[in-house]
Amino acid sequence: MCRNIKTLFNFEPPATEEEIHASALQFVRKLSGFNKPSQANEAAFDRAVAEVSDAARRLLTSLHTHAPARDREVEAEKAKERSRLRFG
Repeated sequence: MCRNIKTLFNFEPPATEEEIHASALQFVRKLSGFNKPSQANEAAFDRAVAEVSDAARRLLTSLHTHAPARDREVEAEKAKERSRLRFG
């Protein structure tokens, strides 16, 4: 049900709205235990995703670092290599 939530800070190009929303959705799914909520819980679930997205966006825009921004493609290749080594 829940994949790993990816790091979104300090990448070039910066995280997109879609990435922030996907991360928030995974977080709310994990907390609630619902992959898809019932109709009775859908409004609360959607509101939580929106609020977590807003909080994540504010966090990402307020963080500062002196480290150079990481390249998404390079980091993706590193992750693939780690996965290959781990799972064969």
